[in-house]
Amino acid sequence: MFKILKEDIQTVFIKDPAARSTLEVLLCYPGLHALWSHRIAHGLWKRKFYLLARILSQISRWMTAIEIHPGAKIGRKFFIDHGAGIVIGETTEIRNNVLMYQGVVLGGTSLEKKKRHPTIGNDVIIGAGAILLGPINIGDGGKIGAGSVVVKDVPPEKTVVGVPARIAGEHAHLLVDLEHGQLPDPILNTLQHLLDEQKKLKEKIAHLEKADNHKN
Repeated sequence: MFKILKEDIQTVFIKDPAARSTLEVLLCYPGLHALWSHRIAHGLWKRKFYLLARILSQISRWMTAIEIHPGAKIGRKFFIDHGAGIVIGETTEIRNNVLMYQGVVLGGTSLEKKKRHPTIGNDVIIGAGAILLGPINIGDGGKIGAGSVVVKDVPPEKTVVGVPARIAGEHAHLLVDLEHGQLPDPILNTLQHLLDEQKKLKEKIAHLEKADNHKN
């Protein structure tokens, strides 16, 4: 248990350049507090102390503004940066080395008692305000742009942005990547492609008109 707690603290230093001391991390990082509270609540949940687990998760929510259902499964090296407004649903699965920013929602889309929340792969970054809905899969190394609404699976090492989210690019699979603001714009890329095609058509028409004039 101590080894896991130590790893959680080290993860903060790796993923947040603002962290200056262990004491600061222990006292001033609500994402870490929420994660530790969840680890206890999840242990209670697995032992079928459902009400006690829910009470603990609600206390954590009041203290941190981060809501994590005790049934959610969270792996190692998970870091919530800032954290306010985050909601993680019951059947969510978060694998290892995931970075999540404030305002993220991992929500469900069904009233049935089954898998209804997202599964987040290893080394994923989820930008601020992103909403991921349903039992979708986010592949290893994926990036979710800030404010995106994701309702479909995201392949490994792909970047998605927009509402609804669309694949906007591919990137190298990095274990630690804080450049989440450098995301491509799929709409701008599409418009640029259309403009390039229009330019080619104009040049082709001009060439044909010139050839026709020479014949006449």
